[in-house]
Amino acid sequence: MSVTGHLTDISLPEVFQFIAQGQKTGLLRLLPLPINQATPRRIHYIWVYQGHLVAAADRLDNQGLVSLIVEHCGVSERVIAKLAQLCAIDKPLGLCLRTQGALQGEQLKQLFRMQILQHVCALFQLRDGQFNFEQNVPIPTREMTGLSIPTKIAMLKGLRSLRNWQALADKLPDPNGGLVSINGGQPKYSLDSIEWQVWEYTNGNVSLKRIARQLRLPVEKVQQVAFRLITTGLVEEVPLLVSNLCDLSTLT
Repeated sequence: MSVTGHLTDISLPEVFQFIAQGQKTGLLRLLPLPINQATPRRIHYIWVYQGHLVAAADRLDNQGLVSLIVEHCGVSERVIAKLAQLCAIDKPLGLCLRTQGALQGEQLKQLFRMQILQHVCALFQLRDGQFNFEQNVPIPTREMTGLSIPTKIAMLKGLRSLRNWQALADKLPDPNGGLVSINGGQPKYSLDSIEWQVWEYTNGNVSLKRIARQLRLPVEKVQQVAFRLITTGLVEEVPLLVSNLCDLSTLT
């Protein structure tokens, strides 16, 4: 199964939501539209396994992770190639090099942050482009650190670090609408302080505008927080009927 679309119609967080909810395995390709004709088109590849992000690169020659290791960990390509020959072909390169003593656990975590959290999360700023998700594509072990992260958590972290929300402005929830918790009880993900404050109003009775006034925050900030909670499946947006009613006395 293959799904193709444009980011102007379906945002990247919504694509990630589709992958997470279906616990998909496969390859997501992103092709940003160039700013001008002279700008080369750079394809981004993101591999997922059962709803978890496991690898990312902007190339298909199995050298993306190798280049990160060479640049940030001081291990030469020659050494990497020799050590990789000693490991099973189905073992992630990162774990292979750790087993051989070429990498430490903290280095693996650093590589994974650069490969996934920094690389992928920066893509949320894309204003336009094409995407294609193809299921059950083999995952290249030479691009894998051996670490993974649930897509929804990666999305939450990425949206927290997003500074420019222009690409997602049309996707933000209605400031006159409210929020309601989907499962009730406490959220299953760790929230930051502002997310917790907004979470306290997820009873379906308070508009985002009113939440902003109560918390003394800009409405846009509350909309952004609400969008994070919605796309990670913690709450859903609900219309508030009261906001559409007027007092009978105003009609006379």
